[in-house]
This record gives sequence, C-alpha cells and structure tokens, in this order.
Amino acid sequence: MVTFLITSAVIVTILGIAVYFWQKPNTSTESASLPLNPPSRGLFSAGPASEQASSVEEPISERLKITILERAAAGDKTALLDAHSIKDQELYSKALDTLTMTADSDALVLSLVSYLTRSELPVTPHLAERILEGWKKSPDRSSTAKTLHIVALSNDASLYNSAVEAALQFWREGRLGDVSPIELSALIDGEYWILSSQVRSSGAGFLLKRTLANARRELKAQTHVNQ
Repeated sequence: MVTFLITSAVIVTILGIAVYFWQKPNTSTESASLPLNPPSRGLFSAGPASEQASSVEEPISERLKITILERAAAGDKTALLDAHSIKDQELYSKALDTLTMTADSDALVLSLVSYLTRSELPVTPHLAERILEGWKKSPDRSSTAKTLHIVALSNDASLYNSAVEAALQFWREGRLGDVSPIELSALIDGEYWILSSQVRSSGAGFLLKRTLANARRELKAQTHVNQ
C-alpha cells in the first residue's frame, strides 16, 4: 500500500512538471525573430543610396558632352551620331559647327556633307554657308542641285533665299547654261518644301516666297522666249 502511494505521488509530480513546461511561452523563439519593418536599403529607397546615385548622374552627362565635343574637334564624324542620339540639339549643333570649322578644304566640307546625308543627320546654317561659298566658285548643273538641297536642309529661310538669288544670277550670266529655265524653276520650288512649315510662315519665309514668285515669272517668261 505504501509503495502504491509513493509511486502515485511520483507520477503526479512528473505530470505536473510536464504540464508546466508545455504551457510556458517560447520566449527564446520570439526573441530570435527578425525585427519588423527593417530600414530600406534597396535601389529604389529614398535614403542616402538614391541621393548618391542622382548626384553621380549629372557629372557623367557633362563628361559625355565634353567627350563628344573633343571627338568632333579631332575630326571624328561619328561624334555627331552620339550627339544626335541623346536628343541634345545644342550639343549636336556645336559638334557639327566644330567639324565644319576644322574642315579646311572644300573636299573635306563635301565629305562632311556626304556623311550627314548618308546618316540622315541635320544640317546647320554654318555648314550650309560653307557649301554656298564653295559652290559660288564654280557653279554647274550638279553642284547647283546639291547646294540648294543642302541649304534647304539647314531650315534657314534667309539662307535659302540667298541661294535662290545666287542661282538666278548665275543663270542670267550664263554660268548655268546647261540648266533650262523650267528645270531651275522646278528645282528651287521643289527644295523650298524641305523647309519646315514654321520657317516658311516666318518673316524671312515671307520674303523667300516673294523671291520665288519673282523667279517663277522671270523663268516662265524666258521659257516662252526660247520657244
């Protein structure tokens, strides 16, 4: 009987200890869990990382512009493609004007123009003026067509007006003897439409329209005389 009581007491004690440990909260597991809402350190966080990245972007852009202009100064025509691809009109104009200034012969200027037309790149008035200067030395049928086209691509109404007036003067002097009045009239009218609508409707565009109208009348009258 005594043995039975002792055994029962031991069993009850063991069960009590087991129940105690089973109901005790697992504080160690909870304390080991990760903290909530850790500070963001990713690429898209608004913290110091993103501020540092934005401060680096601008100097890189400026270095790119400087590099493009240096390449243009060294005669590298491909710098124009890079300037045009980043859609910076001012940078492109500076690069092209730099290449134009370094072209110290008519042959180099024509080579530059050829590169632009093949690459479908814009023409600046500065380059168009160089083309006009070279053309006036020895105008002929082919160079006249090319010059009027290049000048029109510069999108400068005043400059195109000067080119048309020069072509008419050369024609009157007989320096374009292989160009008929009909052909010259069609040429100057056709290239006119390369100019943008904004340029055509400007004040300089109005003066250009008057020059073209006078040229048409003169060339038409000469056509009737030749017939």
